[in-house]
Order: sequence, then structure tokens, then C-alpha cells
Amino acid sequence: MKDLLRIKSLISTEIEALLNQQVKKEALSSSIYLSMASWCNRNGYDFSSDYFFKQAEEERVHQLKFYKYILDMGGNAISPEVTGIKQEYNSFREVFEEALDQEISVTQSIKNIYARCMKEQDFVTMEFLNWFLKEQREEEYKARRALELFEVIGEEGTGRWQIDKNVGQITYNSEA
Repeated sequence: MKDLLRIKSLISTEIEALLNQQVKKEALSSSIYLSMASWCNRNGYDFSSDYFFKQAEEERVHQLKFYKYILDMGGNAISPEVTGIKQEYNSFREVFEEALDQEISVTQSIKNIYARCMKEQDFVTMEFLNWFLKEQREEEYKARRALELFEVIGEEGTGRWQIDKNVGQITYNSEA
């Protein structure tokens, strides 16, 4: 049976390209978090390793949501190639600094897509992106709080062990 051709996409080629870039960014984030999980595991930070494994899975779910959305809108979703993932970190703290940087980068990328959607009056995609904006608020909060543990607890003595132990307990509640 022949594949059905989609007559018309519900998103512009510009929005489709931006969404495909976001698919790649989410895949990259997932791979970075897997690398961080591996580094933490090799260095005895088991709780942080588990934390980053969960983060990697979340990013993979985000990647698939974007991918499926592109397809649902009649676009051409592109499976990204992800290479050049950093495998070594200089310190436990550096892992969390880079995690926060990664979340900020993802948030900015989503905001850029949203801005383009506003310009094109693509309200459907804007509505789709609202979930991700709320999710990024949570992700940035948790990444900042994890990094703050280094200041609050300190790294001396059993500090890194305490940080590792507390990372997975960070939660976000948007209810006031």
C-alpha cells in the first residue's frame, strides 16, 4: 500500500525547522544527562546518578512529544544525530553548573519558537508550547536548587555526600 501524502502542513516551514531543532536539542539534553549520570556513578555519587538518569528520560519524552507534534501537524520530523557529548567533568559541582546551563538553553530555545509562533499567529503551536514553558520553569528551579546545595552545605568533609543525598529530594510546587 502506498504511503499517503499529506497535502498541506498545518505549520510553516520555518516553525517546522525550529521544532526539528528543538527535537535535536532535547535529544542532546538527554545524552548530556546520560553522560552526567555515568560520571556521577563512576565517582560514587549514586543519588545524583539516579537524578540524572531521570532527567535524561524526561528529555527523551520531551523529544518524542516535539517529534510527534511535527508529524501530527503534517510536517516532516527529523531524527537527529547527536555527537560530541562531553564524558568527563572536572568536579561534582561542574556537573550541576552545566545542567543548569543546559536547562537555560532549552528554555531560551522554546521561547524563540514561541516568539516566531506569535509573529506567524500560529496559536496551535503556541498552545502546544505552553506545557513546555511550565515544564522548563520547574526544570530550571530544580537545577538552581541543586546548585545552591553546594553553597548551603559546602563541599568539605561529608558535604559532597550530603549534596548527593539531597539532590533527588528537590521538588517544585507551583502552587502558592
